[in-house]
Amino acid sequence: MTEGNADEHDDHGHEHGEGHGHHHDDIETLGVSVVTISSTRSLDDDPSGDAIVSACTDAGHDVVYRELVPDDHDRIQSIVGQLSKRDDTDIVVTTGGTGVSPDDVTVEAVDRLFAKRLPGFGELFRRLSYDEVGTRVVGTRATAGVVEGVPVFCLPGSTDAVRLGVEEVVLPETPHLAGLARHEDEADEETESGDEDAK
Repeated sequence: MTEGNADEHDDHGHEHGEGHGHHHDDIETLGVSVVTISSTRSLDDDPSGDAIVSACTDAGHDVVYRELVPDDHDRIQSIVGQLSKRDDTDIVVTTGGTGVSPDDVTVEAVDRLFAKRLPGFGELFRRLSYDEVGTRVVGTRATAGVVEGVPVFCLPGSTDAVRLGVEEVVLPETPHLAGLARHEDEADEETESGDEDAK
């Protein structure tokens, strides 16, 4: 795991699955960047970030970057944008800032970065959360989308919510989702390059 400049690009050697059928794009070992959004915690006191790291590494994936930033719109937008451009990052998972208080600005910060939104993530997360917290799910704005060909998942700050979201939704689907998103992003880049050459 590395903690440092998000602009650094390190290729950790992805293992792209050569399975059968429509799963040939699956990424077997994901490079995961983790961002905790909090104005009161530190990396030494970050149980939700720890829960993401544990869930991902237990599933055999690599946590390649971890950072903690305050509840600041521009800082959040900047770090997520930078991480999505790293060669070693297949997915970004954030925790914190998805509620309804004035300081909760994660959703607003990442929304403008999304090339594509993944509404099913938030819908499913809230459906699963209902069994644990009941109608309080209306207060969570967990969201996801694709930024620079990289799926970005924004989860609440609660450790229980993080475990639920990562273990029950993110990890089961992301190897396939990340492979498809990156493949499509690369295809878009090739198309744009071809259009430029034709001018």
